[in-house]
Amino acid sequence: MVELRKRKTPPPAPVRPAKKKAAPKTKVEKAKEVVAEKVEAVKEAVTGKGKAKANGEKVAAAPAKEAATAPSAPPKAGDTIDLTAFGGEIETHEGTKTTLAKLVEESKSGVVLFTYPKASTRGCTTQACLFRDSYEPLTAGGLAIYGLSNDSPKANTNFKTKQNLQYPLLCDPAQTLISAIGLKKAPKGTTRGVFVVDKSGKVLAAEPGSPEGTVAVVKKIVAGSPSAGGPAAPSLDGAKEAKDVEMANTADEVADTAAKVDSKEA
Repeated sequence: MVELRKRKTPPPAPVRPAKKKAAPKTKVEKAKEVVAEKVEAVKEAVTGKGKAKANGEKVAAAPAKEAATAPSAPPKAGDTIDLTAFGGEIETHEGTKTTLAKLVEESKSGVVLFTYPKASTRGCTTQACLFRDSYEPLTAGGLAIYGLSNDSPKANTNFKTKQNLQYPLLCDPAQTLISAIGLKKAPKGTTRGVFVVDKSGKVLAAEPGSPEGTVAVVKKIVAGSPSAGGPAAPSLDGAKEAKDVEMANTADEVADTAAKVDSKEA
């Protein structure tokens, strides 16, 4: 008989030691990771270098931000401006789109813009009528006169018709031109004043004033023009004259406020 030998039982496999669990992250470590991720994201946005995608493509570079440019200061008398895009687009009381450059081009020697806070109020009516009554001598040298406000075309059309004004009124609801000539009153108002520019873009006047004062500025310019043969137009930069303008503006605002109250009570 063949004797069957029993196989020896193999020794048991060695037990591998269990992996140690990582110690839980502290709040400080978690916060550091969040900060590091944000810093990395900011770097990628600034440099435009994205991480590689799964398909091997790179994230598109973030567009560079345009450099912020500080708004230029409004021009003053004696400055020469580039009329090409100065003041943006406005419209006449009839709804026709135009620009200061077009108005100057259409004029014989330049443009007068007198600004007023609100159509059909007392001070603004006085100012508009003064320009109306002096229209002939003021335009004799080739200057074209325009009233300018942030009123609507409808309000300015009613104003022009009621006061029988022979010159156009310009509407600037966005106050692009009013701001450009330095006669915007924060937040959405308009300062009464006058701005005069000749065909070459030279600013002959740019200042606030009373109804009478704005007309006087243009009269001095016309009197001092070469065609009139007069002396150079004096400026209104003196301390006394500046004080007079300020007092006139204050009185004018009081009159306009009173007119609004009267209209509500009527």
